[in-house]
Amino acid sequence: MYGFYNDGVWGGSMMGWFGGGVMMLVFWVAIIFFVVWLVREVSGSDNRRQNRPEHHGKTALDILKERYAKGEIDTKEFEEKKRELSK
Repeated sequence: MYGFYNDGVWGGSMMGWFGGGVMMLVFWVAIIFFVVWLVREVSGSDNRRQNRPEHHGKTALDILKERYAKGEIDTKEFEEKKRELSK
């Protein structure tokens, strides 16, 4: 398979070696990029969900009740905010 060809140069011209090497490097970089992207999509989807607001589709009163239930706000603050929301 290897031998003298392309004007007697062993293994082909230098541009052939360089072009082939660059293309192989581009190929492997693309494969590695795809595998990393795939792993992030499969396992990283939960991480992205944690960064998103959990309150999507909830009303302000629902969020207020959750905060009260978690103990983030006291009864007085809960009642004040509840009155403000019902205005």
